[in-house]
Amino acid sequence: MEGFVSFTTPTPRLSFPSLNPTPTHLFRRSLPHSNSVLFSPIRSQLGESEDGSTSISAVKEDAEVALKVKEWEVGMFHNEVAATQGIRIRRRPPTGPPLHYVGPFEFRLQNEGNTPRNILEEIVWHKDVEVSQLKEKKPLGTLKKALDNAPPARDFIGALIAAHERTGLPALIAEVKKASPSGGILREDFDPVEIARAYEKGGAACLSVLTDEKYFKGSFENMEAIRSAGVKCPLLCKEFIIEAWQIYYARSKGADAILLIAAVLPDLDIKYMTKICKRLGLAALVEVHDEKEMDRVLGIEGIELIGINNRNLDITQLFTCHFCLSTETFEVDISNTKKLLEGERGQKIREKDIIVVGESALFTPDDIAFVQEAGAKAVLVGESIVKQSDPGKGIAGLFGKDISL
Repeated sequence: MEGFVSFTTPTPRLSFPSLNPTPTHLFRRSLPHSNSVLFSPIRSQLGESEDGSTSISAVKEDAEVALKVKEWEVGMFHNEVAATQGIRIRRRPPTGPPLHYVGPFEFRLQNEGNTPRNILEEIVWHKDVEVSQLKEKKPLGTLKKALDNAPPARDFIGALIAAHERTGLPALIAEVKKASPSGGILREDFDPVEIARAYEKGGAACLSVLTDEKYFKGSFENMEAIRSAGVKCPLLCKEFIIEAWQIYYARSKGADAILLIAAVLPDLDIKYMTKICKRLGLAALVEVHDEKEMDRVLGIEGIELIGINNRNLDITQLFTCHFCLSTETFEVDISNTKKLLEGERGQKIREKDIIVVGESALFTPDDIAFVQEAGAKAVLVGESIVKQSDPGKGIAGLFGKDISL
């Protein structure tokens, strides 16, 4: 198998390929199946003890390196499986980890192959590194024990149904969101608890809380603070889920629902993760962007919530210039909701009694009416209301009427 030699230091370092190019250095060789051959360059540089045995620390380092290589190989296999299902977001760089170490020497492998093709892929690659490091600090066994002390999960779907029946309008999932890659800082005086309370007072059925720190300035601490403050609206953990570990982590922090993105996750992952959600009492909002993703999700049993994101994530329309991504391509089109709910797809959704959530490009009462007419029974809105001086009143403006209790 042709590939790159992967060396790591005992202490993991967070590194991520920048969108700005740096000089490239390729270090290529065949990777044999035998670990003893694969890591012989390391062993040859390690001293032996007096009795001729390799030091325990060296053996430990070899084991750590082997684990890192295995994780990378699994990620590459994941990319191959995803590609067969039309998923173009790669889980991690296909040409290998961006940093390699051989003794004091560092090899930075950076080229067009391991540079993110768009912002979603960049986020996913960063999340892969972030989650790997968090898992080392908080293994799954520790998280499962922490669930005993987590607040009980609340009925996210039930809250949406109740709000829809009460108002006759799409139930609102109001988003607690400080920033976004495309919009920058949305609200300078950002107090997640006060915003959540204003949303609840304004008639929101549920809340979506951004927990990604690097790109959205969110945090799990924000979600915990909202939950601890006594806000009764069920909480959606708005995170980029790529591993089941994250689901347990979100539940331990008080989440009542999580987001699963079909543009990132293969069918088997979605099936597996939705089963974990049911076991933990969580709702799973599965997000789609186009017809192919909708067809995939409709073929999975047990799906109860589908979010239709009106933001265009088509990689074929993205272009790069000197590795700098154009942000103009993530355009929004509200008609996407209607397109994905027409014909047989809409019929299947009604037969399966799936609740559809309209997402993105919702700013006016006419927008709400449009997605409701298309078949959405709920909407997820952030930017258009979080920017308002009074987010609660912003909800009334969005719907054209007061929907509070």
